[in-house]
Amino acid sequence: METITITRAERLKQKPDPDTLEFGKVFTDHMFLMNYEAGRGWHDPRIVPYGPLMLDPSAMVLHYAQEVFEGLKAYRRPDGQIQLFRPEENGKRMINSCERMCIPPVSVENFVEAVKAIVREEKDWVPSAPDTSLYIRPFIIATEPCLGVHAALRYIFCIICSPVGAYYASGIDPVRIFVENEDVRAVRGGTGFTKCGGNYAASIRASERAEEKGFTQVLWLDGVERKYIEEVGSMNVLFKLDDKVVTPMLSGSVLPGITRRSCIELLESWDIPVEERLISAQELFDAADTGHLEEAWGSGTAAVISPIGEMDWNGRKALLNQGKTGPLTQRLYDTLTGIQWGKIPDPFGWTEIVT
Repeated sequence: METITITRAERLKQKPDPDTLEFGKVFTDHMFLMNYEAGRGWHDPRIVPYGPLMLDPSAMVLHYAQEVFEGLKAYRRPDGQIQLFRPEENGKRMINSCERMCIPPVSVENFVEAVKAIVREEKDWVPSAPDTSLYIRPFIIATEPCLGVHAALRYIFCIICSPVGAYYASGIDPVRIFVENEDVRAVRGGTGFTKCGGNYAASIRASERAEEKGFTQVLWLDGVERKYIEEVGSMNVLFKLDDKVVTPMLSGSVLPGITRRSCIELLESWDIPVEERLISAQELFDAADTGHLEEAWGSGTAAVISPIGEMDWNGRKALLNQGKTGPLTQRLYDTLTGIQWGKIPDPFGWTEIVT
């Protein structure tokens, strides 16, 4: 990557109260930008004051949704240092998303360098209060002004940052989820395995309906047979069935979550068998009826681990662990967050100090 230039804001924002942080509402003083042009490649990496992007009304991202994004966090350790959690994995996943969306990828090395550069510049924005962190949102959008369905010739790679508290204001309390039978999030061969905005836009209507019924999240079924579990809300999902953990296989319509992968690697290090396979709603609810489904949780960067206390499928209800957070779910949460915030040793080499 070329040398990153820095233009600092003339006036800095007042930092929010760390005890009242909401998720994704406040943004730091600066952002990272880099441009792409066909024939020239990625160029002009820079850190500039946070502000609006100048886009032509015919910019292709606005009409054909050619864009991808990532999400990761910077954590304040007890010793005051700042660290990242598996940033190379985010860089690799963004490359996979770019390939599917016909976007020129940013190399893993340049992705991590850019993330570290903006975190280094905004180090005073990384909060230290319990359960707080700096959320980092890298994204690439097509900026070529053209009304025509083809891969764009110009793009912007941007990284913005937001100090955040816990994803759920109530903490790690079990959530109620609703199995969605009408809408579909993704299908095999589509873009379900990528992090692109269209996947999330397609999920909003079902989420709104679930919320109206008093549920926190939607449990998505596959788009073809409408019987196999895929994701919960915008997270991967895992289930404890007796002495093993099962999670939907990465079939092309499920996001390859970095927290999901970390959960699997932790479980295997604890000698807990993990199966990645097709799981039907029928199997889950039958297992709940017979007491074999003991725990369930969602996993993702934003919430880390989200315990599931109750599920509803066509009026059929399943109460898990008496609606309380299960011991394995809690152990995963405590271990992952302990590693992320530098409170316990990291035997896997997942964390990187930002110097």
